[in-house]
Amino acid sequence: MSTSILEDIKQSRPFRSESHEAYVTLLRTADDAKRFVGQVLEPEGVTLQQYNVLRILRGAGTDGLPTLSVAERMIERTPGVTRLIDRMERKGWVCRNRCTQDRRRVWCRITDEGLELLARLDEPVDAVDDILAGALDTEQLDQLLDYMNRVRAHIRTVSGDGTGDPQED
Repeated sequence: MSTSILEDIKQSRPFRSESHEAYVTLLRTADDAKRFVGQVLEPEGVTLQQYNVLRILRGAGTDGLPTLSVAERMIERTPGVTRLIDRMERKGWVCRNRCTQDRRRVWCRITDEGLELLARLDEPVDAVDDILAGALDTEQLDQLLDYMNRVRAHIRTVSGDGTGDPQED
């Protein structure tokens, strides 16, 4: 059953514009999706941001990536990526090493323990992806992706740089 965002957030007054309603709906939908995925991650003691970093590092292979490159690739960017990776290193999921050519650069790699954690999460997270996508057919998903890409590109155009890249902390 589909409910309007007004009903969902128990707002009695209409939005000031359709674009404002779309924005609030987008934020609420993203929050719902994050909470749903979080239910799968929580039993393993993993946050969504930690999961994202693990996926990025797994994709980087054995070479790993510099910390700033990890930050740039994150879905939900954070200025505290170093602290996030600190916590992950303490849990044994990642390791870091200083670059021998440039001591200012720190390379992050996923550990065997991090790979095992992702292997346990792959199937349940894929199932959540399938459930989330189940509300739309292929054509609708393509349209949704197109609309979101257009909005994201527009935001980046009107906001200057618009990437919101975090600075290394």
